[in-house]
Amino acid sequence: MVVNTSALIIVIGYLVGMIVVGYIVGKLKIKGAEDYMLAGRRMGVFMVAFSLSANNIGGGCTTGLAQKAFGSWGMSAMWYVLAASIAMIPLAYFAPKIRKTMAVTIPEVVGRRFGKFSSGFTAVLNILALFCLTSSQVAASGSVVATLTGMNAKVCMIIAGIIIILYTTFGGMIADQISDLVQFLIILVGLAIATPIVVSSLGGWAAITAKLPAEQLSFTKIGWAYIIGYIFNYFCTFLSGPEMVSRFETAKDEATAKKASLVSAVLMAAMAAFPTLLGLAALAVKDSLPNLLANGSNAMMAVTQAYAPTIITGIVSAAIISATMSSADSNLLCMSTMIINDLYKPYCDSQLDGMKEVRATRLCNVICCAIAMVISFAGIPITSMNTFAFGIRCAGPFAAYGLGLVIPRATRNSGLISIVTGTIGFVVWQILSTKGVTITLYLMPVVFGCLVSVITFFLVNAIEWKKGVAPAPTPYESK
Repeated sequence: MVVNTSALIIVIGYLVGMIVVGYIVGKLKIKGAEDYMLAGRRMGVFMVAFSLSANNIGGGCTTGLAQKAFGSWGMSAMWYVLAASIAMIPLAYFAPKIRKTMAVTIPEVVGRRFGKFSSGFTAVLNILALFCLTSSQVAASGSVVATLTGMNAKVCMIIAGIIIILYTTFGGMIADQISDLVQFLIILVGLAIATPIVVSSLGGWAAITAKLPAEQLSFTKIGWAYIIGYIFNYFCTFLSGPEMVSRFETAKDEATAKKASLVSAVLMAAMAAFPTLLGLAALAVKDSLPNLLANGSNAMMAVTQAYAPTIITGIVSAAIISATMSSADSNLLCMSTMIINDLYKPYCDSQLDGMKEVRATRLCNVICCAIAMVISFAGIPITSMNTFAFGIRCAGPFAAYGLGLVIPRATRNSGLISIVTGTIGFVVWQILSTKGVTITLYLMPVVFGCLVSVITFFLVNAIEWKKGVAPAPTPYESK
């Protein structure tokens, strides 16, 4: 294999830069647990918005999106990201309420309202999911390094994992958000430069479309049922997603959290077109791309390497690895924070605070990422791990957390029971989906689980309200 030296230098420079940022932030800005876990709750609109966007625009929304455009989705692949941007709009209603809780994690808020068992169960579900998500992002980051260097894939995963450990452990949430800002700009600017260059090299958009089947150019090819389903899917996973909630908690006030959600919607919408167009360009000239895989999983890189200057290939490579690492660092930090805040402190050491808590969370980062790296070696398909992770962490806690913020009269049992039934609903629907049961076609497992959670929540409340059961404590005050 020929090593793309220029591209490799750009990527190495980017990775070293992230480590330096993490180290400097750790030395100058981390004075206590709130600084490390929540950036001191002092972030402005654009820092929060870029961080939200970088966390959502991972490998699935870059290389995965190009693969969908190359495959059966065609131009309608844009909805994979546009649906996420639309889901951020109603999330703006919840963002100020999330910030108002002044909590550190989702399980903490659930525990305030619905009790210690609800908090612990929610924490376990989230930690299990975050292990899967961190593993998949380590694997994806390692694959980019392997592509550029020709090194063994597992060695590259170890390298990627070590880099993620270093800058996340050094700088915590502040470094995380700074790197998110840089990462999203690299992704957006890199693809915005690469796409017109590739299109122009292929003779323009008219020349590309002339080589494609007409149905590949339909903006609604996948159908409105799937499009609407994806919007609901993203809303459910965003509202009860720990990395999203933690970003809103870093905002300097409630108004900032709301504005950041709306700005993030615009930023993500801007990302939808570029990977889609590169995927379609790869499809149009697939017979002339010798390194293109049959399933189109490397369509974006293959067409860029063939039809763009080397420096552009390097920028796109950095963009891809940025997309995966921007998710990995957030998943890792959220996982360690939950382990310490929602499991270790309540059950082992309630007096842990200050820099002692920071050191415990840093140690947890190292251990958790090491375990995630081992999981990534198993070669489990990334899409399978992500599907399971998003469902298992969101479906059960969705109503208890989201509706618990807006329904003051909710009773303790409504939250606890809805977490259990929503989780069971997701698992059952996921099993049915894998067996090809027709009724699961347009209703994604995570959405079904959230629906079960919501129905249970209101049903239990209706029963208990009639019995005169007292409301659960407010989510906006710690015990």
